[in-house]
Amino acid sequence: MNFPFYIARRYLFSKKSTNAINVISGISVVGVAVATMALVVTLSVFNGFHDMVASLFTQLDPQIKITPVKGKTVAADNPVLTKIRQLPEVDVVSEVMEDQALAVYGERQAMIKLKGVEDNYDKLTHIREVLEGDGDFELHAADMNYGILGLGVAYQLGVGYTFDHPLKIYAPRREGQLNMANLQEGFVEDELYSPGALFSIKQGKYDKHYIITSIAFTRQLFDQQGMLSSLELRLKPGSNFDKVKATMQEIAGNEFDVKDRFEQQDSTFRIMKIEKLMAYIFLTFILVIACFNIIGSISMLMIDKKNDVVTLRNLGASDKQIIRIFLFEGRMISIIGALIGIAIGLLLCWLQQEYGLVRLGKTEGAFIIDSYPVSVHPWDIVAILLTVIVTGFLSVWYPVRYFAKRLL
Repeated sequence: MNFPFYIARRYLFSKKSTNAINVISGISVVGVAVATMALVVTLSVFNGFHDMVASLFTQLDPQIKITPVKGKTVAADNPVLTKIRQLPEVDVVSEVMEDQALAVYGERQAMIKLKGVEDNYDKLTHIREVLEGDGDFELHAADMNYGILGLGVAYQLGVGYTFDHPLKIYAPRREGQLNMANLQEGFVEDELYSPGALFSIKQGKYDKHYIITSIAFTRQLFDQQGMLSSLELRLKPGSNFDKVKATMQEIAGNEFDVKDRFEQQDSTFRIMKIEKLMAYIFLTFILVIACFNIIGSISMLMIDKKNDVVTLRNLGASDKQIIRIFLFEGRMISIIGALIGIAIGLLLCWLQQEYGLVRLGKTEGAFIIDSYPVSVHPWDIVAILLTVIVTGFLSVWYPVRYFAKRLL
């Protein structure tokens, strides 16, 4: 058995001549455990919110979205896009024409994003799962074009699942000069009818701004025949997503951007990552403060065991071995505190997942979810364990070296 480790273990669990040393050692373990538990729980809650937001965006965001690097639109028969469409891993492809427009219903109006898609859009996304109302996913019938409004857009325009009169959509003309005497001539006007349904994914970015309709309608309204603003794709089940995406980006070159679901919402997820990082840094500072208890415990232990140090040296122990005894002591406190903290943190996360102990509000249904979401990621646990161990090891290194020079 490792001699310094054996002595350090005896010192940790045996009764000291001064009871305060045992108390401080216990407080050190508790302090490290509490800080570790806070890291586990806090990072898991951030993971829970991240996964929840990701699940909401995936209702309308495609697996892969291809957009032109320059300009807002590109020809639908572009050779690069045609080559990407023909990849064997591609399962569903939908052309999209999206731009801003003005929606008017009665006396109300709202600036909206009009997204024109193909009839297979329900196979590309989970649009049917977020529809509310008696209607279904329909984009057109005969010579009528339907518009599926976001819940927030419907609220702004004062309509429900259905509306009695057609919804007027205005878009500026692409060519010609604006006649100030007759502003209406500067806009293209068309109408959308209600399919009897709205969509709601509980994200203001979509619910408050988007109307989904047929791509033929948007191409005509924006005077963009044969053009598209993006190409949205879904891969076949079992495809190697990263490999296929890399292949598409290689084909696209510098002409197109190829984005997955997370890259499509890059700003949102970047902010969440920064918030999680700041929480990690803040709690690590608390951990450092907790480690000061370890410094006090080790310092008092070295003074208390001064006579033992003399005995060990007489028995042949080297100065290096004696220093390692107290280093092991501090490291054992850190590791024990870390393991206890991780265990308690995982237990609390499991209880929150199963029973929702901590709720977001007192009123049921006031939020998207009733209790704080929790998701434990294994790599977070590994990072926390390494953080606690490294912090604990560094915190005892200097005081042990300092007191060793005085005692040895």
